[in-house]
Amino acid sequence: MSTDLGFLCSSCGQEHEGLPFTYGTVAPAYWNEGMEGGSGNVLGDEQCVIADEHFFLRARLTLPVLDSENDFEWGVWVSLSKSNFARATELWASTERVAEPPYFGWLSTELPTYEPTTLNLKTKVHSQPVGIRPTVELEPTDHPLAVEQRTGITLARVQDIAELLLHPRH
Repeated sequence: MSTDLGFLCSSCGQEHEGLPFTYGTVAPAYWNEGMEGGSGNVLGDEQCVIADEHFFLRARLTLPVLDSENDFEWGVWVSLSKSNFARATELWASTERVAEPPYFGWLSTELPTYEPTTLNLKTKVHSQPVGIRPTVELEPTDHPLAVEQRTGITLARVQDIAELLLHPRH
């Protein structure tokens, strides 16, 4: 049985406090620790550049939860073209950024629980008010993540994700 407050884990049999509705990564899938400090490499909280050639923004990919008042959120990274990244950076602190048309991007986070991989799914990145991360809209394909974004998930699916991430199966 799932609730927004906690759940009985089918993997370990224990009651877990709080059902997490948000997961994220600190860097795009293409980043590795060896890049830190290298020429043209920058990993910030909201932006990343690799070799002065690959440009990423941190964003939110939300899935509606049909039987909850809360949405589920994956914290993801999306690659943008150099010109779109420059434009997003130029408007980063501007209230005008919400009027920007969406930027095309490629999902650059490999999310667990999905087959095939979520890497390189086509996206639209929508700017939000200053202080709020952009949102990601996936191309409407038959990929399971894109289907979940369009049709929603249940609390049972949120619990399945929590169990898989708390108790990875190798």
